[in-house]
Amino acid sequence: MLRDLFISQSWPKSVQMFFGIAVENWLRYALVAGIAWLLAYVIFKKRWRRRKIIQRHPAAGDVRREMKWSVLTALVYGLVGVATILIGKTYGWQMYRKIDSHGWLWFVASIGIAIVVHDTWFYWTHRLMHHRRLFRLFHRVHHESTNPSPWAAYSFAPLEAFMQACIFPLLVFTVPMHPLAFFAFMIWQIVFNVLGHTGYEYFPSWLMKSWLGKILNTPTNHVQHHEKMRGNYGLYFNYWDRLMGTNHKDYEARFHEVTSRS
Repeated sequence: MLRDLFISQSWPKSVQMFFGIAVENWLRYALVAGIAWLLAYVIFKKRWRRRKIIQRHPAAGDVRREMKWSVLTALVYGLVGVATILIGKTYGWQMYRKIDSHGWLWFVASIGIAIVVHDTWFYWTHRLMHHRRLFRLFHRVHHESTNPSPWAAYSFAPLEAFMQACIFPLLVFTVPMHPLAFFAFMIWQIVFNVLGHTGYEYFPSWLMKSWLGKILNTPTNHVQHHEKMRGNYGLYFNYWDRLMGTNHKDYEARFHEVTSRS
């Protein structure tokens, strides 16, 4: 495996596991964020410029800062990951190895449940981290990116990275999941998160007029959150923001403005 290039077999098993999880998290993230950067900021830079939500590119210094914090986030994910695995193997968890033990229907359903649970976890912890007594410790680093790039998706302070990583134990100790189902959830999480931070709106203009636009979140929604610092707290879906009245009042108008540029 590629991670073996970074990990010595002479290290204790728990240390190998920690660095293995951290390296795999970083490599998956770097691959998705790197492809997004290459497409949006190099190959299709001119063709997509009308869909750039904020009509300027992130400063090089901001991108370097985002990448630095993203590496630290991968290390925090490694710590939470190895702790969860060791506790799970010692005291028991809901991870299972044979798909037949729960069937393919549950395999697919568990991915959907993980996505919904994560979206709920994200909305409420995200909103909590905006409390004036918690913001500086947890969330200020992420909001240094007022015009985010794909590398902002994992640009977290250690405490926020820990909060985000807690979705792993939350799921595997409560929801029966096959490792491949969890891996599929993680791919969804990384791709959607990176797309939301690229700074471009990819959805068609008709989306907001449909029922799907009332449910699914858009890059415009999250970039607006980075601009204004408050509101628009959701990740994958928009129903919590709509239910709790935390969408920016001009969110839909901003989406229409971005998607109708000529």
